[in-house]
Amino acid sequence: MQTNVDKDRVNEIDLLRFIAALAVLFFHYSFRGFAADHKSVLSYPLLLPAAKYGYLGVELFFMISGFVILMTAASGSLRKFTISRIVRLYPGFWACCSVTFLAILTIGGERYSASISEYLVNMTMLSGFVDTPPIDGAYWSLFVEMRFYFLVAIILALRMIEHAQTLLIAWLVCTIALLFIPIGKLSVLLITDYSAYFIAGAMYFIIWKRGITLARLGTVLVAWLLAVHNELGTLEDFSRQYNSRLSATAVVTVISVCFLSMFLVSIQKTGWISRKRWMLAGSLTYPLYLLHQNIGFMVFNALFDKMNIHLLFWGTVILIIGMALAVNEGVEKCLSVRLKSGLNTIFDRICRLTAQAS
Repeated sequence: MQTNVDKDRVNEIDLLRFIAALAVLFFHYSFRGFAADHKSVLSYPLLLPAAKYGYLGVELFFMISGFVILMTAASGSLRKFTISRIVRLYPGFWACCSVTFLAILTIGGERYSASISEYLVNMTMLSGFVDTPPIDGAYWSLFVEMRFYFLVAIILALRMIEHAQTLLIAWLVCTIALLFIPIGKLSVLLITDYSAYFIAGAMYFIIWKRGITLARLGTVLVAWLLAVHNELGTLEDFSRQYNSRLSATAVVTVISVCFLSMFLVSIQKTGWISRKRWMLAGSLTYPLYLLHQNIGFMVFNALFDKMNIHLLFWGTVILIIGMALAVNEGVEKCLSVRLKSGLNTIFDRICRLTAQAS
C-alpha cells in the first residue's frame, strides 16, 4: 500500500489541525468573547448558529495530539520525545506570549492586564500549574496537553511503549471506572475529562501503523461513547455560562464527524486530501491558536466604534493569520533548529558526565 506520509507527516492531519484552529477562532470571535465574561464588545450573529459549536475544535486537537504524540514516541526514545516536544512548543509559544503581552500593555484597556512577573511565569509554560493567570485564556488546553505528554514520558521511561495498545485500553477502563468511583487526584492525572480523545487518537495511530483489529476498533467505539457522554453532560453548564443553548444532536454530530475523520485517516482512505501537502496550514495552526483569542478581543474593543463590523471582523481574522505566518517563518523555523541542536548538545554532555561518573 502506498503510504500517505512524508517521513512522519500525515498530510491530512495538517488540514484537520487548521480546521480545528479556525473552528475555535470563530467560536471565540463570533460568540464566546461577547457571550461570557465581557471579553469583547463585538458579536457576529452571521456565524453564531454554527460558530458556537466551534469549541469542539479543541477536542479534535486532543484527538490529533493522541495520534501525533504516539507517532513521536513510537521510537521508544525518551530523549528524542522530550527534545521534540520542547522544540515544537517553546519557540512559537515564547513569541506568541510576548506579542500578546505587548498587546495587553498597548491596547489592553480596562479589560486586560498582566504584570511583568505574570508574563515571566507564563513564558515557562507552567503558569497553569502554579496558579498564575495565563496571558491568554486559550493556553488552558496546553496545560491539558502537557499532562498527556507527562503520561507518555512515564511510559517511555519505563520502556513500555511497545505495550501502548494495552495501556490505552487500561486507561480507558480506568476513566470509565472513575465515572462511578470518583477519585479527584487520579482523575486529574488520567485527564478523565478529555482522555477519550487522546485514547482514540493514539489508537488511530496504531490502526494506521498496524491495521484494524477487533480490540482496536472496539476501543475507539467505547472512546466515542465516552466522549459523547462527557460532552452531553456539559450542555447545562454551557447554557448557564453563555446564556445560550446547544443542540444535543449537533454536538453528537460534530463529535462523530471528528471521530470518523480520524478513522478515515487511520485506514488511509482520505483520497485526494492525503495526496495534497497541507504543511503550511499545519504550520500556522499552533501560532494561530496561541495568538488569536485575547489579541482579537482587544482589537475588537479598540476599533468597534470606528469601523464597519464586517470589515473589523474579517480584517482581524486576516491579521491574526498574517501574524501566525510571521511567527512561523520568523521565529519557529529559525529558532527551532538552533534549540534542537543546543538541547542535543546538553543531553550529550549529561550522558558523557554520567558515563564518567559511573
